[in-house]
Amino acid sequence: MNDDFSELEDQLKNLRPVPASEELFANIEQELVDLASEKDPKIGRPVRFRINWLAVGAGLAAAAVIVIFARVNFRTPAQTQNVASVSPAPGVGSTTTPAQFIPAGATQVVYHTRDEGLLFPRGSEEPVRRVRSRIRETLQWQNPATGASLRVSYPSEQVELIPVSGQ
Repeated sequence: MNDDFSELEDQLKNLRPVPASEELFANIEQELVDLASEKDPKIGRPVRFRINWLAVGAGLAAAAVIVIFARVNFRTPAQTQNVASVSPAPGVGSTTTPAQFIPAGATQVVYHTRDEGLLFPRGSEEPVRRVRSRIRETLQWQNPATGASLRVSYPSEQVELIPVSGQ
C-alpha cells in the first residue's frame, strides 16, 4: 500500500504548471488601461458630507412662516382714556332697595374622595373608616332690581368617620 502512495507522490513531484501565455498578459494589461481611462470607475469611494441645500431652504421657509403667524407685537398699546358710566337709579315704585341681594343658588361639587382605611379611635371597641373629601362650594346672590349678581366659590375639605360593624 505504501508503494502505491510513493508511486503517486513521485508522479505529483514531476508535475509542473504550464507557463502563462503572452495573450493572457496582453488581455490583463488592456483591461487595466481601460479601467484607468474610465470616467466612472467601479471603485468604491467614501461618501463625503454634503449640504442638502433644498432641505436647508425648506427649513428656513418653514421658520419664516411660523414667525409670520406668531407675529409678536413688541409695541406698547396706545393709552386710551376710560370713561366711567353711571347706570340709572331704579324707579321710585320699586319694592327692593338697590343694595338688596337675594340668594339665587348654591352648588357643592365633590371633586376628590379618598378612603384612608380603618382606624381604631381611643375608647372605642369597633373600627371606623375615615373618608376624606375635597369640595368646592359656590354660593350665588342676585339683585332683581339692577340685575347684578354676586358669586362666591371656596374650597373645603370634609373628613367623615363611618362606623364599621363586624357582624
